Amino acid sequence: MFHIFESFFKKNKTLLDESDSMKKFLVVGLGNIGEEYSETRHNIGFKILDSLSSKEDFTFETAKLGDVGTFKVKGRSILCLKPSTYMNRSGKAVKYWMEKENIPHENVLIITDDINLSFGTIRLKTKGSDGGHNGLKDIQQHLLTTNYNRLRIGVGSDFGKGKQIDYVLGEWNEEEKEALVKRYERINELVRSFVLSGVNRTMNEFNGT
Repeated sequence: MFHIFESFFKKNKTLLDESDSMKKFLVVGLGNIGEEYSETRHNIGFKILDSLSSKEDFTFETAKLGDVGTFKVKGRSILCLKPSTYMNRSGKAVKYWMEKENIPHENVLIITDDINLSFGTIRLKTKGSDGGHNGLKDIQQHLLTTNYNRLRIGVGSDFGKGKQIDYVLGEWNEEEKEALVKRYERINELVRSFVLSGVNRTMNEFNGT
């Protein structure tokens, strides 16, 4: 009987110990699990969270529907999520962790790739269409709204007709990898700004830089 209750409480235990929901944040990096996808353009969300974990000194652990890690910034508690559902089913993981940790929509930030932006371009928005991105489309369907914060990172569109999938699932070249290091640093700063200063001020400071 003891093991049944122990399992129940472990299952329902939250990761963020903050009681004020407005001080809790969810930062989601979109990508596909598996070594074969690790260095692809579509996985830039995962890579950004890996960079953030190094910057903020936290580690990821495997949990329900994804790998999760937490850190704090000046009284705010942040849960970072790399969904294990594959890109096209990202919404299930996002909704689960929002509900489990009682995190409001306005405190959620989705980080994803965007072929409609030039390489390295940063664009933070509070709402909008999925732009043909299947990960964002699934999140929209699960949250029943297009009003959620999303950070689009430009990966360029250097591909021929009908080659979009090959391009986003293709790996970065060495020049791009080198350039991304500074981009990751800038995005780490953006995440901190989002948590501490809010989305509007962060958009004004970081968009297009």
